[in-house]
Amino acid sequence: MGAFQLSGNGGGGTNAASSQKRPNELLASWFARSGWSKGELARQVNRRARRLGANHISTDTSRVRRWLDGENPREPIPRILAELFSERFGVVVSVEDLGLRTTRPSPSATGVDLPWTGPQAVALLSEFSRSDLMLARRGFLGSSLALSAGPSLIEPMQRWLVPSPSAAQSPPEPEPVPAGRARGRLSPPELDLLETTTVMFRQWDAQCGGGLRRKAVVGQLHEVTDLLQEPQPAPIRRRLFKVAAELAELAGWMSYDVGLQPTAQKYHVLALHAAKEAGDRPLGSYILSNLSRQMIHLGRPEDALELIHLAQYGSRDCAGPRTQAMLYAMEARAFANMGQPGRCKRAVRMAEDTFAEADEWDEPDPDWIRFFSEAELYGENSHSFRDLAYVAGRSPTYASLAEPLMQRAVELFAAEADRHQRSYALNLIGMATVHLLQREPEQGAVLATDAIKAAKKVRSERVNTRIRKTVGTAVRDFGDRADVVDLTERLAVELPETAEAV
Repeated sequence: MGAFQLSGNGGGGTNAASSQKRPNELLASWFARSGWSKGELARQVNRRARRLGANHISTDTSRVRRWLDGENPREPIPRILAELFSERFGVVVSVEDLGLRTTRPSPSATGVDLPWTGPQAVALLSEFSRSDLMLARRGFLGSSLALSAGPSLIEPMQRWLVPSPSAAQSPPEPEPVPAGRARGRLSPPELDLLETTTVMFRQWDAQCGGGLRRKAVVGQLHEVTDLLQEPQPAPIRRRLFKVAAELAELAGWMSYDVGLQPTAQKYHVLALHAAKEAGDRPLGSYILSNLSRQMIHLGRPEDALELIHLAQYGSRDCAGPRTQAMLYAMEARAFANMGQPGRCKRAVRMAEDTFAEADEWDEPDPDWIRFFSEAELYGENSHSFRDLAYVAGRSPTYASLAEPLMQRAVELFAAEADRHQRSYALNLIGMATVHLLQREPEQGAVLATDAIKAAKKVRSERVNTRIRKTVGTAVRDFGDRADVVDLTERLAVELPETAEAV
């Protein structure tokens, strides 16, 4: 599957261009395997449409039946259906996979194969952040986007390491300054303030989740792109590109956290371009690790592994032990999801051994990697064994390997939950899944209840989705138990499915 097509700004009607329709066998196949009824799918489409601001859409069972009979819905319904089926099956399901009409988005607006030059990076960052702000203001975030995977993603990212003239070293002729803005060079104290603000945004994200300050980060990124279009000394320009890369990475991470997957990928790709212009290869490797994490989330572990290996290759001689340990931990996650226990265990050991060297590193770690603490190390490695357990058919052996690591992660995050509330919630969920894998529903229900309490303190659709999935697993396996019934009722009351503010 090459691209998860998200396009359109049209209405919710249907395209009746052809009077002779054939049943849509592809859509029917996905629908039959989903286990949904026509009414349930219609309700989910309507709910997702309202979340996007497309309040005019009102789908019912008869309309779903017409889609199955071969009628093509107008945008944004194809995009919504692709999202729903992707989430249901845990893999990228494109509009084409559903047998629906596709549109052809322009590469500059939707692709990841972008020119690796400074001026184009600035222009694309400016255009994309401005569009994001405008669409968010209208309550509709469904501009034409494609979520790339496979060679269409990996091959362009490999060009990250190809030498090219750096705009940070040889600034091009700047674009005209917008009317009303005074032309002038950025002073070092002003740049210091921009860097400090970026650190503050990162702290807010860890405390509150991506849904609370995402638009503020995008707005700050757009302002930085304005500064990059003005004449700046080479050292200032390089630092500005680094700020742009960190803000774009954070915008991508926050978008991922609230479930805007194509938007997240585009920001991360643009962040990688800015990191290259800044000459910051360790930062580039971190951005690639986030792209890798997204591919794992979307059921593409082979793509995730390619991205991690690219990150490791690009940062092997310039990144500190903490960064390298994080990359090994992500490599373990990819191997786990590929069902390769031997390689997963080796990567886990490498992550632990490399992290042990972090205290002896004689250079300060950049702020973007300081999150990778001992608690994060335990959490990532325990999730690798948890993932192995699922891939191996709910293996209690791998679940038992995950349990002590996950328990330690929960203890460490509990001690600093005020600063890392989202990570605390995610590891509580992880611990609940481990107990469910070990056929211990009582402990699983207790931990899931604690996770719900923690989730209410953050704005993270990712956390909420994982809790719902975990509770769904508990219901499937232990639905007749009173504590699981109580858990289901608590979830419906305390974390109802509502539109996420982004």
